[in-house]
Amino acid sequence: MPTIGVDKEDFYAALGQRFTADEFQDLCFDYGIELDEDTEDDPSRPPEEKPQLKIEVPANRSDLLCFEGIARSLNIFRGREPAPTYRVLDVPEDQMQYIAVAKETADVRPFVAGAILRGVKFTQASYDSFIGLQDKLHQNLARERTLVAIGTHDLDTLKGPFTYEARKPEDIRFRPLNQQKEMNGSELMVHLESGRVDKHLGRYLHIIRDAPRYPVIYDSKEVVCSLPPIINGDHSKITLNTTNVFIELTATDRTKLEVICNSMVTMFSQYSAEPFEVEPVLIKEADGTKRITPNLTPVKMEVDVGYINGCCGLDLSADAICQLLERMAYSSRSLGSRIEVSIPPTRPDVLHACDVMEDVAVAYGFNKLPRTLSNRSATVGKPLPINKLADIVRLECAMAGWLEIMPLILCSHDENFSWLNRQDDGKTAVKLANPKTAEYQVVRTSLLPGLLKTIRDNKSVRLPLKIFETSDIALKDDSLERRARNERHWAAAYSGKTSGFEVIQGLLDRIFLMLRVDEYFIKEISDSTFFPGRAAGVYLGNREKDNRRIGEIGVLHPEVLDKFEIRYPVSVLELNLEVLL
Repeated sequence: MPTIGVDKEDFYAALGQRFTADEFQDLCFDYGIELDEDTEDDPSRPPEEKPQLKIEVPANRSDLLCFEGIARSLNIFRGREPAPTYRVLDVPEDQMQYIAVAKETADVRPFVAGAILRGVKFTQASYDSFIGLQDKLHQNLARERTLVAIGTHDLDTLKGPFTYEARKPEDIRFRPLNQQKEMNGSELMVHLESGRVDKHLGRYLHIIRDAPRYPVIYDSKEVVCSLPPIINGDHSKITLNTTNVFIELTATDRTKLEVICNSMVTMFSQYSAEPFEVEPVLIKEADGTKRITPNLTPVKMEVDVGYINGCCGLDLSADAICQLLERMAYSSRSLGSRIEVSIPPTRPDVLHACDVMEDVAVAYGFNKLPRTLSNRSATVGKPLPINKLADIVRLECAMAGWLEIMPLILCSHDENFSWLNRQDDGKTAVKLANPKTAEYQVVRTSLLPGLLKTIRDNKSVRLPLKIFETSDIALKDDSLERRARNERHWAAAYSGKTSGFEVIQGLLDRIFLMLRVDEYFIKEISDSTFFPGRAAGVYLGNREKDNRRIGEIGVLHPEVLDKFEIRYPVSVLELNLEVLL
């Protein structure tokens, strides 16, 4: 989890109280964070360095990634200050700063957002915290800038409106942050790859280095604001004298863009001339649509009072729960047996009623919750039907004397296709874009490779070898949002001095008998995986009509056995279990 270092004296001043070590430990525990280290008594601390508190915060709490966020949350929790109301100024559209988006950006970093903080007064401590929050967001939510990159600028050095474009590297020329000379995009990459300066930027170069066009943000005078996600321009760099801050963000993920934009402005709008007030920026998309950022409107959610009380073992009224929620920076109102909760823009981690329930428990105090063993479950969890079916098949196979195996779901491309005498049509297998080893190139589309590799690696085991697996395969499916789906299969393999086809067919009959599948039959098929004349499809229904093939059974072709280095004949079966539900 992220660890945030804060100046001990400044932090206690912000909290309005000096704490003993035990008192502060207890406060952190009550709120759900942890004091990792107090450097005041650390003998290795240099004398000129001020004592620090290093606080470990949950990875999903982006509002606790800086001094301001932790101090504000603890003060609200302790009742020293109310939760702030974040406001976006109502600026007429024709007077609003805007970013015009070029269509070419869709191929590199398609999303952009912006915001302006007016009348900011930085101190060295708040300036360091401002930069530190950007770094923490880049490392965590932004996934090392691959999802989102943040640029902050002195607005008084720029002149809007702004444009977000994608240009060829040699066409982008500017003086990068803290550099002495101008360079174009290609020269910048070579300069940063050398590692002589700004070594920390080297790990971000791969994000756009090989792209034909680089994303870039210009002001109306063609001054480069930033080359995201690598570096800002030196012209608009922020200093302690900056009063008007322009924040721009570019992203490959729209949701993360909105979350990180809100985190930046809500944490540091407290330093604006009007605290917690943000000036919006208009985004003019390439397709002609418009949107205003940031959006700080609280999200409404209704939560059942009985659900909260049932999970926490309490008997609180709706009004009492509303008071507890105030300590966690929510605003809420009673609706009788339900509560309408307004989730602030600082809390993107709150997605479900269980998140609200957890915060009620934190505000009430975990150590104060009744220590009782509930005689009923507060959940509706139960096994999925496909898992229940798979468990029945596993049990029956084991009782019939077959051994279950659990190989990896990844395999090589050859094992999944050519070694089984099958062709890759390009529309079936989910392939890894950048596999680290040839052994793990695709997600298997059949359970047979795992069974055959297990037989190959257990040549010393006494024959016959009877093994099975009940697990998922993955198949491409363009009709779904994720473009792929899992499918539960059952497969078994018999390896002995004879083919054992009758043994594997006997297992099939036994399983169908226990599953009460009455109408099924096998019919000879031609399949290059199997020995000619020794392969059959397994069909549900009757032979005349209303039948469908759900799997295959047969004796493997000698070429398949040779590729898997198996010396004895092998009979296999593989079925799709999902059709039996």
